[in-house]
Order: sequence, then C-alpha cells, then structure tokens
Amino acid sequence: MHESEQRTLSRVLITLALSVLVFFALRWCFHFVQSKEIPRLLGALIAVVAGVAGVWALYWIANEWVSLIPSRRVREALLPFVFLGPALFLLVVYLVYPGLTTIYISFFDKRSENFVGLDNYAFIFTDPNVRIAFRNNAQWLIVVTSLCVTLGLLTAVLFDRIRLESLAKSFIFLPMAISAVGASVIWRFVYAWQPPGRPQIGVLNAIRVALGQEPVGWYIQPPSNNLALMAIMIWLQTGFCMVILSAALKNVPDELLEAARMDGANELQLFFLISVPYIRGVIITVATTVLIAVLKVFDIVYVMTRGNYDTEVIANRMYVEMYRFVNFGHGSALAVILFLAVAPAAFFNVRNMRRQRGEQ
Repeated sequence: MHESEQRTLSRVLITLALSVLVFFALRWCFHFVQSKEIPRLLGALIAVVAGVAGVWALYWIANEWVSLIPSRRVREALLPFVFLGPALFLLVVYLVYPGLTTIYISFFDKRSENFVGLDNYAFIFTDPNVRIAFRNNAQWLIVVTSLCVTLGLLTAVLFDRIRLESLAKSFIFLPMAISAVGASVIWRFVYAWQPPGRPQIGVLNAIRVALGQEPVGWYIQPPSNNLALMAIMIWLQTGFCMVILSAALKNVPDELLEAARMDGANELQLFFLISVPYIRGVIITVATTVLIAVLKVFDIVYVMTRGNYDTEVIANRMYVEMYRFVNFGHGSALAVILFLAVAPAAFFNVRNMRRQRGEQ
C-alpha cells in the first residue's frame, strides 16, 4: 500500500471515529439536558456549550468527508451544500412547510376536517370584528410609519448639530433594547387609570389630577386609545429610524452641500433639495422596514387591551380565532392574508436595497 493511500485510509478512519464520537456526545448532552434532576442553570450552560461546539464539529466533519472525495468537480459541487444544507433544511422545516400547511388549513372548516373552499376568506371580509382589525391596521400603517420616519429623520438632523450627539442619540435609541412586551408593561403604568377621587398611579393621570383635571382612561376610551397604543410603537421604532437615517445623512458629500451653499441655498433648501433626495433610497428602506413591523404588530395590542375597546388588529385577531375560538380555518385564513400584505413590502424592500447597491 502506497504512503498516500495509507494517509487517506487514516483520514477516513479518524473522520469516522470522530463522527461516531460527536454523535454519541451530542446524544448524551441532549438526554442530560432533558433530565429534571440537574439544575436549570447547569442544563442551560451545557446546552449552549454543546450546541456551539457540536455545530462546529458537525461542519468540520462534513467538510472532511467531502474533502475525501477523489473528484474535484464533485467536491466543489457538494461543498456549498455542506454549509448551506443545514440552513436550507431548517428553512424548509420551520418556514416553508408551516407556510404551505397554513394555506392548506385555510380552506378547511373549524376543525380542519371538511373542505369549505373560500368560506373562511369570505368570513374575514364580512365579519365586523375583522373589519375593525383591518381599519385599525390601516391607521397604524399611516400614523406609525409616517411619524417614525419623520421623527427619526428630524432627530437625526437635529442631533448631528449638537456637542453631545452620541449621548442624545443613545437616549432616543434606548427603547430599541426593550422588547415590545416590556415596553407595553412600562406604558401600562404610564397610562394607568383609577376612578376620580382615588390615587392615580399612572404618570399621565397623576399629572392631570395635579393640574385639577379629571383622569382619562387612555387605552380604554376609543378612538383615542388606538393613538395611545401607536405611541408605544413610535417610541420603540423612532430610535431605529434615527440611527439608520443619521448614518445616511453623514454620507451626503460635503462638496455637494458646499456647492449648493455657494449657489445661495439656505439650510432648509439644502435639507429638502439636496440631503433628502440623496438618501431617498435609505428613507424608503427604513419606511418599508417599519411598515412590515407595523403590519405584524401583536405584542402591544395583546398586552395592553387584548384587542378590546375597538383596538383589534389582524395579528391579534388571528390569535383570537386560533386559540380562543379554536377555529383553525379562520385563523389560518387571517395568517395568509397577513402574509400577502407583508410579502409585497418585503419584496419592495429587497428590490430597493439591490438597486442601492447597483448605484454604489
């Protein structure tokens, strides 16, 4: 046996032994973590360490097996699938398959037993509660998207001109570190209401009572309660818009601005006629990103009102139909409608980003 063949055989045996060892090690870790006798913290630590190390080991072993193939053409053809294969598999299992299953269930009745065709979609467009959800989502799209982008652009411009720029922007961006559920809990205390004559623990109502006015049920009195919920989303998303738009404004060429100043343009003209058109693609990307988040809004409405007091939105109504009324057909149909609403915005966002790369 030649020396090269011996080396190849040794690599095969070592790779095979390591494959078996990694398999049994991951299997042991999986069963160990599931044991109820170990402390939760220890189990979580082992899961993180074993998960990271196990994924790295699996990729390394797969790469070794491919490198043992004699044909270079076959190796080059298989190697991309070694690294992309697991991600594509998870994408199919956790995204494509559930999506197709949801579409399939949307054509069946409450218990997914009898085929009812488009009856579930007819219900969506005729039920009064669902129509309220559509109306509210339209209001959210207009108000939240426009105000987030406008306030983000305004704060980006204003804070670029002050000394403590980083500190000021940190305060605006800080809500992005809070989850939507956490932000909703915070704002429940801000909006908290008690009947007149009782102590007010809500910040806004405490201020109103101190000024001699009556307390207001901010999130239980329609139609202004929808605006109160939108304020939470605006508070969360404005920092994101500000950071992205601020970075875009800093990339506007100074030569272009100086040339416009020499032609007699004032600061407002520089902003609206030079800076805004120059970063138009970024503004569109930010607006569509916020729009997608608004279309899917659920956490804020669920935590604040559960969809009561005419605050229903599509995602919350889907949850109600699916889990409160146990009507899988109606819930799946709403999920499909929500997907069809989000897909064009996501497609437009990706297309706009590609166009920006092409221009650069």
